[in-house]
Amino acid sequence: MNDVMDKTPDANILIVDDQPENVRLLEMMLSYAGYANVQSTTDPRQVKGLYQDNDFDIILLDIRMPHLDGFRVMEQLSDGIKGDYLPVLVLTAQKDMETRIKALEAGARDFVTKPFDKTEVLNRISNMCTAPGFPDTSLSCGGSD
Repeated sequence: MNDVMDKTPDANILIVDDQPENVRLLEMMLSYAGYANVQSTTDPRQVKGLYQDNDFDIILLDIRMPHLDGFRVMEQLSDGIKGDYLPVLVLTAQKDMETRIKALEAGARDFVTKPFDKTEVLNRISNMCTAPGFPDTSLSCGGSD
C-alpha cells in the first residue's frame, strides 16, 4: 500500500504560489507528512535562481501569478534544466482543458486543483517521485519501497 506518511521523505521541494495562505497550507501538509527539505516563495521571479542554487526534486507551481505566470516560469526552467525532466506539479484553480494542455506542453508532470486536498497532494508528490524518468529514484519521497 502507498502510505505517504510511513517514513520521512528526502525530496527537496519548492512551493511557488503568490498567495501566502496557500504556501502556508502546503508547508504544513508537507511538514506533517515528514518532508523536511521544503522551501517556498511567493515571488515567481525568484524560481529560476532558487532552482539553480538548490536543484529541487519537485516544484509545486501556481499558474496564475503576478509578474511571471507559471507558464513563463516553466519556460525559464526548461532553458536551464539538467536532462529533459522538468519536475513541476502545477497548482491551479483553473479547470479548463486549455490551461491543462498548455501546462503539459510546457513540461508540467501533473496537476493539483485548488482548493487542496491533503491526501491528493501527498499522493501526487509521491507518484512523481516514483515515476519512471524521475531523476533520482533512490529518493524516499513517501512512496512504498
